[in-house]
Amino acid sequence: MTAETSRTNILSGSPLEPLRGYARAVQVGNQLAISGTTAMNSKGDVVSPGEPYEQTKYVLNVIKSILASRGFQPADVIRTRLFVTNISRWEDYARAHREVFEPIRPASSMVQVVKLVDPRLVVEIEVDAIKGTSQAESVSISY
Repeated sequence: MTAETSRTNILSGSPLEPLRGYARAVQVGNQLAISGTTAMNSKGDVVSPGEPYEQTKYVLNVIKSILASRGFQPADVIRTRLFVTNISRWEDYARAHREVFEPIRPASSMVQVVKLVDPRLVVEIEVDAIKGTSQAESVSISY
């Protein structure tokens, strides 16, 4: 395998990774896919139970740490997916997301789900990034 096609699995030590058989993130060349990340710390404790804004901030800080550990920056993020348990609180999730991504504006989805792995969790976020995409041009379209 060449450096461009080699695969690196990034493990966080989460107790769920070996139970489900997944990696926290996978890097292939200049692309990084970060698995659904929640506000559960490495000890399995839920951070800010039931709090959309605080949990979203926590998750985004974890994601920024994962990005940095592989030489990526938030500006390299091209897509985010938010899975939330209460869409009526969308402004709380959106505020935390905007604090990180307003100048970047990745493609993004927010979808309500019935529940997450722990009932105290209210958000799970996935991220896709491509290293070197931080210089962005914004264009407006009509449809």
